[in-house]
Amino acid sequence: MTIVFQLAVLVLIAISFLLVVGVPVVLASPAGWSSNKNVVFSGASLWIGLVFLVGILNSFIS
Repeated sequence: MTIVFQLAVLVLIAISFLLVVGVPVVLASPAGWSSNKNVVFSGASLWIGLVFLVGILNSFIS
């Protein structure tokens, strides 16, 4: 169970880094928000899901 928790935290950190770098790049691109908003919303939804997953897994670890 600890390995699953650690992998979930690692994926959360990776997605967070990608969103921090990727969202400003998407918004600054010529096509901008209109063509890439689904990618941003998908990334944000994945991030929120991972936050809840890490919280739930943390309750089993502690």
